Amino acid sequence: MLLKLENPGVLLKAIEMISELVSEARMKVSEYGVSITAMDPANVAMVGFKLPKSAFSQFESDPEILGISLDNLKRILKRASAGSSIIIEKKENMLNILIQDRIKRNFSLSLIEIESEDIDFEAKTGRMEFSSRVELSSVDFVDSIEDCAVVADACSLIIRDGKFIIEAKSLNSARAEFSGDEAAIRAENCKARYSLEYLQKFIKGAKLCEKTILNFADDHPLRIDFLPGNMELSFILAPRVETED
Repeated sequence: MLLKLENPGVLLKAIEMISELVSEARMKVSEYGVSITAMDPANVAMVGFKLPKSAFSQFESDPEILGISLDNLKRILKRASAGSSIIIEKKENMLNILIQDRIKRNFSLSLIEIESEDIDFEAKTGRMEFSSRVELSSVDFVDSIEDCAVVADACSLIIRDGKFIIEAKSLNSARAEFSGDEAAIRAENCKARYSLEYLQKFIKGAKLCEKTILNFADDHPLRIDFLPGNMELSFILAPRVETED
């Protein structure tokens, strides 16, 4: 296996966000590219990441499943500066990562056994039914979630009469409302509530692209998609079903 990536910053940003949920994961290398699917220990959230073969300047590999410490991989990727490239090569039970810059630097990362269930992201999410799809500015989405986090630990995503609302209520409240002028809304009336602790982790992905895509339904899981360039980064978050604040 030998993979060369001219822009390792893309991989670093994805690994940083995935490591917010899990400390280790299986990295699958296939004819389509590189992917990671992982569930957080509490089984509340799931992440799916894809970096297609076309993103690599060199891609030579048979199908591989690599058990990796994301924290260790993240530390190595951070050593690559802007303008440098990386070559990833598997040798026995090690992953050799060569950073090519003004000088060549080489790191060896031990591969590990992953105990958790092997998950197929598309198979898992393909069974989910969403009644509402909202595409909005990533900046607006981040601001709305951060507003809600000031007043509560959960927020509701609401579709009401063609408008999209992000709202949090406790002793205090916060609310952001979007019409069809500010967001692309294809939805029916519904409402679902989600943990802001998780959403604050996910919105870091919003910094990668201008638009954020949300899919949800009444008291159903939320799917968040960030699609910067040819990379795909998606999160699934279970609803918080309980009585109103």
